[in-house]
Amino acid sequence: MATPTFDNDDRLRWVVRISHLLDSQFRVPGTSWRFGLDPIMGLLPVVGGLPSLAISGVLILTMLRHGASGNLVVRMALNVLLDTIIGAIPVVGNLFDFAYKANNRNVELLRAHYAEGKYQGSGKGLLLILLLVLLTVFGLLAWGLWELGTALWEWGKTVNW
Repeated sequence: MATPTFDNDDRLRWVVRISHLLDSQFRVPGTSWRFGLDPIMGLLPVVGGLPSLAISGVLILTMLRHGASGNLVVRMALNVLLDTIIGAIPVVGNLFDFAYKANNRNVELLRAHYAEGKYQGSGKGLLLILLLVLLTVFGLLAWGLWELGTALWEWGKTVNW
């Protein structure tokens, strides 16, 4: 079986559509400047970036399952991480979200990866490692928050209000 190219791989077409929706669906009239739902969702304080982060994560996992190498997935994750961290900064982050377009960048990275013939098939091993790392991080975060809450509770009982 011949190695599929990016554009004729049906499994990846939805990745392109969703990335386009998030990063460049709409055009400012009279210009070539495009934006998508990601910067619009980012305008919502606190929770605006969470749906975009989740969707970007699903896109990366899909790309990983369909041929992205471990090195490429790390680069994609760094794009999303940069977009999420800077996007969380009020005003500056909103402007950054309109310009950076992490999902479109990731699609182009995978397209170049396919064009170079570096398609590798499933990355289930790396996916499992990433899942374990995420579970560990969230477990440690939950434990730390529990400990902080317990310490604050005990401190609150000793303070005379």
